[in-house]
Amino acid sequence: MKPKVIGLGELLWDVLPSGPRMGGAPANFACHARSLGADARIVSRVGQDESGEHLIRSLAELGVSTAGISRDESHPTGTVEVELGPDGQPTYIIPAGVAWDCMQADPPLIALMEEADAVCFGTLGQRARMSREAIHRLVRATPAGALRIFDVNLRQDFFSAEVIHHSLQMANVLKLGDGELPVIASLLSLGGTVRRQLGELFDRYALRMVAYTRGASGSILWDGKHWCEHPGLSTEVADTIGAGDSFAAAVTQGLLLGWPVERISDAANEVAAHVCSCTGAIPPLPEDLRRRFQRGDMGSQEAATFSDDVMEVHGGLAGKTTA
Repeated sequence: MKPKVIGLGELLWDVLPSGPRMGGAPANFACHARSLGADARIVSRVGQDESGEHLIRSLAELGVSTAGISRDESHPTGTVEVELGPDGQPTYIIPAGVAWDCMQADPPLIALMEEADAVCFGTLGQRARMSREAIHRLVRATPAGALRIFDVNLRQDFFSAEVIHHSLQMANVLKLGDGELPVIASLLSLGGTVRRQLGELFDRYALRMVAYTRGASGSILWDGKHWCEHPGLSTEVADTIGAGDSFAAAVTQGLLLGWPVERISDAANEVAAHVCSCTGAIPPLPEDLRRRFQRGDMGSQEAATFSDDVMEVHGGLAGKTTA
């Protein structure tokens, strides 16, 4: 039986130089989790507009459940202006007062969370008080044994020490990047080396795993017993949008499968490297990579169909660049 994995938070359109793409870290996470064999869904809110309907249709075409997406009659579907630097690193302009800022923890959503094997949430989705309170209630509704992945995504000034602290209190897995650790270290008074800071976060918040990404330099995973450093994979970067979300999805699926930390590290780095080599946040993953994560209940034909659907939803623009 496929694990039920939920991306919780913002759902929006990334407006890229090449055109609009479905985005939002929780949505990217859910799509990658689906590609890696999970029963994936997104819990968010969109406007009562064509942009919102298009997002829902796009997710449904990818096999991601939209039962957790509500509509807002008073606020529009979110958009983000994305600019890419020469190295493929994105910068974002994120308008406030949009539908996902107004998420509510309705009883049907609570019921959905009570069935989850894993939920992934971040900081951006908590920028507004209403959505922050809803996310807290929804995360706490998950079963005691569920994975609660806090994937830090510091954007503009939409974060605080309080939000990060309370998120870590709810979480049992932390995923963060090398651009985020110095900010968190300052906000939470962490000192010493990178390993010491990661270890202190692990201990202070009684985590199950810390996953730290370092861009082209790979990653560090710490599960309380083993430090696993990966040097990274040589990749010609098209853009880095969605790479961290794909890494989080791979780590989540590896934990749900009971893999050792070294195996999780290798697979997550391969997934993220492939995403970096492509345009857009959710390019189709190679079949041999997807197969490593399957429990045996998603055949190659279904996996291939998902890959084809990704290409169709994104207008065939998610192809791999020359490595």
